[in-house]
Amino acid sequence: MPTFNSRGLVLIAGTLFATSACGGNTTVPTGAAGSNSASQIPFGSQVSAVGAGSIVPNDTTSILKKLTKDVEIGSTVDAKNGDMGPRAISLVRSTFGLKKGQLLVCNFADSAGTAGKGTTIEVLNPKPNSKPATFTQNIKVQGCDGDAVTESNQVYGTGMQSGSVSQFDQGGSLKKSFTSYIDAPSGDADAFCGEPYAPEDIYISNSKAGSIVKLAFTAVTGQTKLTQVIIGFGINKSSGWSALGPSGLQYNSQKKTGSLCNDTLYIVDGVNNTIVSVSNASNLVDKDEIVVQPGGKKFKCLHPDLTCATLVYSGSPLNAPVASALLPNGNLIVANTKGGNKLVELTPTGHVLATKTIDTSPTAHVFGLLASGTSDSDTVLFYTDTKTNTLQELEQ
Repeated sequence: MPTFNSRGLVLIAGTLFATSACGGNTTVPTGAAGSNSASQIPFGSQVSAVGAGSIVPNDTTSILKKLTKDVEIGSTVDAKNGDMGPRAISLVRSTFGLKKGQLLVCNFADSAGTAGKGTTIEVLNPKPNSKPATFTQNIKVQGCDGDAVTESNQVYGTGMQSGSVSQFDQGGSLKKSFTSYIDAPSGDADAFCGEPYAPEDIYISNSKAGSIVKLAFTAVTGQTKLTQVIIGFGINKSSGWSALGPSGLQYNSQKKTGSLCNDTLYIVDGVNNTIVSVSNASNLVDKDEIVVQPGGKKFKCLHPDLTCATLVYSGSPLNAPVASALLPNGNLIVANTKGGNKLVELTPTGHVLATKTIDTSPTAHVFGLLASGTSDSDTVLFYTDTKTNTLQELEQ
């Protein structure tokens, strides 16, 4: 699935985005630190996080309030080896080996429930009474917590325990594993704008290093390159379910103006209880290009005129969030791992729209989210439940 990827291409798009986090007018999100700013940021300067200026959503309707029906899609326990503890969810967008609309779910634990020992990725159909089918079982994804799917249905699975991200073809056969800059990946996301010759990249969050790694593809040679593009996120050295770090990656490929896509990457920081956006993410190519400052609310950007990070939201009701979902209307839902498995819905400019508690249990068990739909009226939210080892769907 080689695609063209160079700074030369994305510079054209980068200069056309109306407002970036590093140069345009921004507003202070509810709960965030900082003040209003409309100044230009010089090269290499320290940027104060004051909002997600790259997006101005028109829809402030709460979808979460509409999702009143909780439906079980099916068990995620692997039929062959009994792996359990479902984590990440991803959507198949085309029929090629896998079928359009199918869902992939990672199993983080083994049959004994030991965290970090799961080695399987399951396929489920998006309807009740779906039976899990093993997409792949491989030690390369031990502690599986990420399963990004590309446009050509290549699957990139991350293994927190194995410390790698691995490429699988449409049939689940291992093609290649990557370990550079990856110690304990906590999820990944596919980033593709959908335009001809647009880059398609995989972003991986590394919880042990508090970093974001970019896996880029080159069209002519088909080669791949890993670059650690963001560093400085909070690090929690706990093990098993309590491991926190940058996670919950979401890429917004929705059209913004004309044929340009939004090109925004969202990152959840469960240590600092923040949500961060990265504008014009396709422009990230240099090592340590963005440095998150202590506390997770300010950022130092190497090329602020091309790409930079911004604080979307900080503080309560966020409570050790891990998973996230991007809604069709551009808003976000994140899942806390402390304080009763609470879901929090926010706009990209940091306004909390609603909260919903899945379960009051003190034990975290919502580690995967995925939204699907084309409008407010048909949006649904899938989530993984490690308490019941099931894939659930919140419907309207």
